[in-house]
Amino acid sequence: MSANASRLQAIQNISNRKPIAVEKPDPLGDIWAEDVFNLARMEWALSKTAFKAMKKTVQTGGPLDPATADVVAAAMKEWAVSKGAKFFSHIFYPMTNITAEKHDGFIITNPDGGAITEFSGSLLIKGEPDGSSFPNGSLRMTNAARGYTAWDPTSPAFIMHTDNGATLMIPSVFMSWTGEALDKKIPLLRSNAAMDLAAQKVLRLMGETEIATLNSSCGAEQEYFLVDTNFANSRPDLLLAGRTLFGASPAKGQEFDDHYFGAIPARVQVFMQDYEDQLYKLGIPAKTHHNEVAPGQFEIAPYFEAANVAADHQQLMMTLMKSTAKKHGFMCLLHEKPFAGINGSGKHVNWSVGNSTQGNLLDPGKTPHENLLFLLFCGAVIRGVHLYGPLLRAVIASASNDHRLGANEAPPAILSVYLGDQLEKVFTDIKEGRVSQKSDGGEMDLGLAQILNFERDPGDRNRTSPFAFTGNRFEFRAVGSSQSVAGPLVAMNTMLADSLGWIAEKLEAELGKGSNQAEAVVTVLKELMNEHGNVVFGGDGYSAEWHEKAVTERGLKNIPTTADALPALREESVVALFERTGVLSPIELESRFEVYSEQYVLSIEVEAKLVIDMAKTLIYPAAVSYLSTLASTGVGMASIGVELDQSTAKTVAAHVNAMMEAVGKLSATLEKEEFGSTEEHMQFCANEVRGLMNEVRSHADLLEAEVADELWPLPKYQEMLFIK
Repeated sequence: MSANASRLQAIQNISNRKPIAVEKPDPLGDIWAEDVFNLARMEWALSKTAFKAMKKTVQTGGPLDPATADVVAAAMKEWAVSKGAKFFSHIFYPMTNITAEKHDGFIITNPDGGAITEFSGSLLIKGEPDGSSFPNGSLRMTNAARGYTAWDPTSPAFIMHTDNGATLMIPSVFMSWTGEALDKKIPLLRSNAAMDLAAQKVLRLMGETEIATLNSSCGAEQEYFLVDTNFANSRPDLLLAGRTLFGASPAKGQEFDDHYFGAIPARVQVFMQDYEDQLYKLGIPAKTHHNEVAPGQFEIAPYFEAANVAADHQQLMMTLMKSTAKKHGFMCLLHEKPFAGINGSGKHVNWSVGNSTQGNLLDPGKTPHENLLFLLFCGAVIRGVHLYGPLLRAVIASASNDHRLGANEAPPAILSVYLGDQLEKVFTDIKEGRVSQKSDGGEMDLGLAQILNFERDPGDRNRTSPFAFTGNRFEFRAVGSSQSVAGPLVAMNTMLADSLGWIAEKLEAELGKGSNQAEAVVTVLKELMNEHGNVVFGGDGYSAEWHEKAVTERGLKNIPTTADALPALREESVVALFERTGVLSPIELESRFEVYSEQYVLSIEVEAKLVIDMAKTLIYPAAVSYLSTLASTGVGMASIGVELDQSTAKTVAAHVNAMMEAVGKLSATLEKEEFGSTEEHMQFCANEVRGLMNEVRSHADLLEAEVADELWPLPKYQEMLFIK
């Protein structure tokens, strides 16, 4: 396939690679959550009093007294030490998409100089990393660096193993010395509390008397690419940017639709099973894995969990995915668009709300038109998406996710709600004052005796919708593959809390007029749909017609880039929303705008510098070398009277010159340092810098199709995508 020395060596290394040694996996029942200090293990390790207190805290979010913390700490240490742990770490999630940890030893010395282990309640509860060394959006200055981590008892501690040791990991929140949230976990916990408070008021108004604490749940479908490290290590762009900044489309990509749900390559299957065994030991319910649409692309999806735990597990899944892939000779690419011209990767977030007494409040049951609680909660979501669509776009905004949103592979950058035929009819009937009748999908009968008939869903699935109802939950499909799910969950929980508060106020007024509950619900939902029904759309979200009508006729916003999206965090309505619900103070929200905008600018600037470097030091020399060969060959042939066609040489020369001209423009553009505002800087990066990067790439990719294969210095798409 390639005579280039480094590429040829990479292919040989892969072809001659010996399969990794594997062991017969243990039964699921033997390994499930064996490395987790969960409630089952607490019940065995703690006194009845301490366990009862911990159980209440875990299930309701209630406070935990210091005495109980001391008991838990002692039991947790003994368990961790028995598993080989000598260190513990408060693991936390700063305002980036990374996981942060600081390790401390259990060891102290006694007066005799002997070593003993110690782990008190105070050590369990509080840690102290540097609060100025993480992106903080001006919440902390360099000379005011104190920050605190604090144990989150609602998310279980666990053990992380290495080849020669283990560490006790304690899920924690991260705050400044003055108490501002510096992480993603504190807003998530606050948003759930706000949603619970508002939901309980609605449920009481609807006559519910026994109401358990409500929680949101999450199941995230993680997509990713695997590339052999022999190729990845020869690609500076993959190493530093996580995506290919250059690369011509191969002759075959995904056009045959032969990869989606296809047979999983044996090497990849071994990786998946190794990875999932690790997840099972950590109590992470990995349920589904399969080939995705693009070659070399895959997906893993866990079963849903409480949102806070699910967010922690999602971070852990991404960490383990990368380390396990490396063990198997792969680089795991979580970038949303690592390869141009084929499908990128997302992370569909399945979200619902419920408790142990009322169940899943987004489950319509068999008769959704009669399920008043469901209609109220579903209506609250509709109102929230309509009012705060720009916020939802902002929380999934990143330089990498911009490559997907708006393309015909991911939901468009217009936030709308898909309900399905049955539910859309119910809400339309309510809006227009008609009595809705029960409808279902009927029975699926294929006329084959060996295939049992089964119940057809009342509505089809709409893969073009960014926010779709999928049976008993909503699926937020625009979340990027590399992103934490905490941000989207915070936004969804908070908008739901706000809408439930509005519904409670309206219900209370209607009930005060003497209306019964059914009448009050219909009245409130009719008003809601009249004001917010424009956000409900069941058609093709990719169509040009929708892109036009959504804006001109329905008043929705099309927000194509992060530069356009992030200013939503500064809108008065959004600031008021977070302040009113107690989820984020104005200063905490502003800090997130500053952090996310800085991350956006830096990401594009790093990529631009890489484009310049690779074009100058890799692609230009290869193209010039090929031109030299063509010229020498042409002269040699002419000396014996043979005239060769010069079109290839002219084409290569033209693209080389155009590429280097664009490189010069890009270099000069990056030198600009003065901007009137953060918003102006982001727009500059989105339009000027990215435009020139694309110009450089267009010529480089055309050169790849012209320059002799033996001279091309970078592993090509056909190699990286298809050789495993």
